[in-house]
Amino acid sequence: MSQAGMTTLDNVGSARGRVMRAKLASFLQRQGAFVALVILFVFAAFRYENFLGWPPENLINVLRQNSMVGLVALGMTFVILTGGIDLSVGSLLAVAGVVAASLAGKGLVVALIAGVAAATILGLVNGLIISKARIQPFIVTLAMMIAARGLVLAYTKEDTVRVDRSAVSFAELGRGKIEVGALDLPYPVIILFVAFALGWLVLTQTRFGRYVYALGDNEEAARLMGLNVDRVTIGVYALSGALAGLAGAILASRLGAGQPVAGIGWELDAIAAVVVGGTLLTGGQGSVGATLVGVILLGMIFNIFNLEGQISPWWQLVLRGVILLAVVVVQNRLSSRK
Repeated sequence: MSQAGMTTLDNVGSARGRVMRAKLASFLQRQGAFVALVILFVFAAFRYENFLGWPPENLINVLRQNSMVGLVALGMTFVILTGGIDLSVGSLLAVAGVVAASLAGKGLVVALIAGVAAATILGLVNGLIISKARIQPFIVTLAMMIAARGLVLAYTKEDTVRVDRSAVSFAELGRGKIEVGALDLPYPVIILFVAFALGWLVLTQTRFGRYVYALGDNEEAARLMGLNVDRVTIGVYALSGALAGLAGAILASRLGAGQPVAGIGWELDAIAAVVVGGTLLTGGQGSVGATLVGVILLGMIFNIFNLEGQISPWWQLVLRGVILLAVVVVQNRLSSRK
């Protein structure tokens, strides 16, 4: 074969290699968290006797403990898909918890609606300022995080708001269970999966979902296509506030009190779950299913830390930061290879 022919074959082989590497990078970016979850699950199943079992109480407990963070992460997914960020969700969660606990004596429906509505309104304010004043989401939501926390601390005078003992139905929201076959599924776990199912439907089957992706992919192009960018922006921040409010109401129900200091640092946990799941911080790529995998993966990691019993809570925080940083670095490398 001539030298030119060999060079052509080499070029073809090199091109195929680049294509294969790009496909592998794309797969790992989209499904890497799920692969890691499966590997971690198999490892834990062999290492810890009480990790699995029937009924799977340990796994159900992991889901219950992370259900409220999962709801916050779901709202954060919509925000990040548009290329934004919401640092106020922890404070909005506290506001909703205090409002719901204050009104728990009037019944579950009133307390739940009031708590979610309060957080939704504050999320709506975030969206209005970001879209109309053209201020960066980081600054707006940081200001809301501080202001909302100060508001709830001032309202409660830094004291816990106890749930009325007569509010039995409200207490059931965070503590109750429902029998599904041989399983006793806590209400927060059921709410989590229903919320993610609805989130998946909205993102994949509705015009609003397509607009969310379009906005995150290229805001200027979305405007030129006639997309109402302001309306979508307001919508995702209101949704983020609503889901943070729902999580706050569930937390207040579970604890039997609305705590003005609740939710501190939850915005970071939510962002971590979204990023670990594979959603790009730059927006336009990701899914709610990936976020759910990220929530479960992080929950299982910390569950394994607890099962080991030899890792202090402080070192767990260190490892959490290392894991998040490692995931972001890997994402950046995979994106460049794509």
